Amino acid sequence: MHEGCRARGRCRMECSWKTVLLLVCASLGVQYTAIHTLRDSLSGPCQGAYRCQSRHHRDFRWRSVCDDSWLPVESPRKHILLFATTRSGSSFTGQLLNQHSGIFYVFEPLYHVQQAFTNSSSRLRRTLDRRALLGAYRDLLLNLYTCDLHFMENYIRPEPQDHVTSTFFRRSSSHALCSPPVCLEGGNALASDPPDETWCPKKCGALNLTLASMSCLSRGHVAIKTVRVPEVGDLRTLTEDPRLDLKIIHLVRDPRAILASRMMAFSDQFRAWKIWNATGRQPRYVDLSQITSTCKDMAASAETGLQRPAWLRGRYLLVRYEDLALLPKEKATEIYRFVGLEMEDRVQMWIAKNTNSNMSSPSEWNYRYSTTRDSRATAESWRLRLGFNIVRTIQNLCNDTLALLGYKQVHSAAELRDLSHSLVEYRTFEPVT
Repeated sequence: MHEGCRARGRCRMECSWKTVLLLVCASLGVQYTAIHTLRDSLSGPCQGAYRCQSRHHRDFRWRSVCDDSWLPVESPRKHILLFATTRSGSSFTGQLLNQHSGIFYVFEPLYHVQQAFTNSSSRLRRTLDRRALLGAYRDLLLNLYTCDLHFMENYIRPEPQDHVTSTFFRRSSSHALCSPPVCLEGGNALASDPPDETWCPKKCGALNLTLASMSCLSRGHVAIKTVRVPEVGDLRTLTEDPRLDLKIIHLVRDPRAILASRMMAFSDQFRAWKIWNATGRQPRYVDLSQITSTCKDMAASAETGLQRPAWLRGRYLLVRYEDLALLPKEKATEIYRFVGLEMEDRVQMWIAKNTNSNMSSPSEWNYRYSTTRDSRATAESWRLRLGFNIVRTIQNLCNDTLALLGYKQVHSAAELRDLSHSLVEYRTFEPVT
């Protein structure tokens, strides 16, 4: 009797595990089939060697894209990824690439992927979130680097109609998406206008993804900024893809400065931190996991890059935001040398204009993604905004990260406030060759 019960119990357990395994396999199969079916139906004709295949000329959507006049001159195409974390100075750094006339720049396209996954309610989907999300990130990056912006229609909500959307995240951050052929009204006005999220949609209307693909093909290089990929190791398959010549600029920043910036930019999410900062006492409900993960991912990526694995040789450059803020022209020159492009005069003009501002306009102070600043003054200004108790906690959580990247710790409130002594050690991080 007992043996029979045990046998039935084992059977139920085995059947349960088999059922779960079948469900997981079925889900992965559906995702794989859906992604590749959508890619085949939406993919552009000019991928790989960036040459149109004759069969696509029957498709009106791509007829103008495949016109030889829009194809770039035969030259090695650069694929640049600005790899960072939230509030690390990536918006500012990305603009160094956006100013180059030959670069098609996209600001955080992975936002749409994250939103699509976040809105999913399937329990099984949640168990596969990280793995599936990273796969979707890589898939979208590959398609964008090959100028197939139609692939984004898989994730943009509401779904674009006739390849036109008015909900493209931070479109105004890209010159290419706010100038001809995407926007006939654009010209060069965006370069001189102050930060304004509504400028481009007002002047240009909704974004036509076919025209955006044309713009991408007409420029020699593609640069993408993202803060949503956790570790550089998650990008290995892209660095090894023969269709790409991927260059990864890994931007890091003092974790204490990152926290101070997040507290200002995302006030509602960091209410407990602000209470802590104001009172000097740590609330029981304050969430330490986010900054802990930030430090862990930043250190893991830096360690991977600095170990010089074969798959990153010639493809990885570590840049500290503090170095860029203090020596913007020199560090920008280093970045351009790394990616193999000449730094145009317009890039140098942008640096001169946007690193010596006194930020006198209140609207610029309140603009979350402002790229105008007195860069020297902002490099360590966090030291005047964070209380010593919070700083000491972050130092304990991120001790290894601070040491690895050359950020000094403080041991008293007086030392924290003394800006005459920098907390940024002199370090050189040579490109991985």
